[in-house]
Amino acid sequence: MRLLHNILFKINKMRLCKGLNLKKRRIIMSGKIFYRERRKVQDGEKKPRFRIVGVSDCNLKIYAKHLRLCELEHIAEETNAELIFLRKGSKNKD
Repeated sequence: MRLLHNILFKINKMRLCKGLNLKKRRIIMSGKIFYRERRKVQDGEKKPRFRIVGVSDCNLKIYAKHLRLCELEHIAEETNAELIFLRKGSKNKD
């Protein structure tokens, strides 16, 4: 039982070492994912509501055009990236 515990601990440690600074004990984000809400989707529709606009400092390829928020959060969690929501611009172009 103790051997199994040690093996699982080492596997989890190896997974976290990519995004973890062991000296400071804090997680370092490896990149940023910029996304926005789709324009033609209304509340209550069962369509994906978000679109990825860009990715910074993250080796990531995305093949889907539209994603759900839970899918975006899962991608960000697995890649240790930060999700950044892009605000809508104003209608006036001042």
